[in-house]
Amino acid sequence: MTIKIVYFVHGTTTDNEQGISSGWSDVELSEKGVQQSIDLKDQIGGMKFDAVFCSDFRRAIVSAELTFKGSATIIVDPRLRECNYGAYNAKPSAIVEPLQEESISTPFPDGESYEDVKKRIASFLDDVKRDYRGKTIAIVAHKAPQLALDVLLNKKSWEQAFDEDWRKRHAWQPGWEYVLD
Repeated sequence: MTIKIVYFVHGTTTDNEQGISSGWSDVELSEKGVQQSIDLKDQIGGMKFDAVFCSDFRRAIVSAELTFKGSATIIVDPRLRECNYGAYNAKPSAIVEPLQEESISTPFPDGESYEDVKKRIASFLDDVKRDYRGKTIAIVAHKAPQLALDVLLNKKSWEQAFDEDWRKRHAWQPGWEYVLD
């Protein structure tokens, strides 16, 4: 039995608005991000989830609560964290983003690689596969875990995942669907 996963990114943060790549810096949603998370509730209509998982960073927890509180159990899981940019956490996106694609196998200084993120997400998926067969779950998290899902579940290379990332085209949508067999 398959598991349907619908992936949602957290709302806009104060760092996003300032052109900062947060990484493991735990920042707040901006006013815009709060409104986006509230609006998402209407945008997803009648979607029902057996569970909603989110990263343990405030931006993901608050986004999940604003959208899903009262409609599904929200489970916080640190494996859904953004990539740890190490020395580059909370640095300008103009510096960090070009380094991301260079950090697929080689970790950021004092941080992790995207392959490390993939291992975290694979572990998370193993638990989901064990506990949620035939169910529909939501994930509220960050860029790196979503790209890891593209690699793990959609069989993309890291290069493809980065190249086809919706963020490059500013093509946000209210959820991305994945299937876990």
